[in-house]
Amino acid sequence: MKKLKITQIKSTIHRPSKQKKTVQALGLKKLNQSVEVVDTPQIHGMIEKVKHLIKIEEIDNI
Repeated sequence: MKKLKITQIKSTIHRPSKQKKTVQALGLKKLNQSVEVVDTPQIHGMIEKVKHLIKIEEIDNI
């Protein structure tokens, strides 16, 4: 299973509430916080909506 490391690089202050809720749904609460999530179509949809606020890296599973 492929995983993604998502890091919040910009604040959600002065952003629409939908974007704030999407960032929260990804598991991010603070600036520069990182989470690891399983790569699914649902996660890709969420990433598309807030890609200007986050940084995405692929994690290799060994």
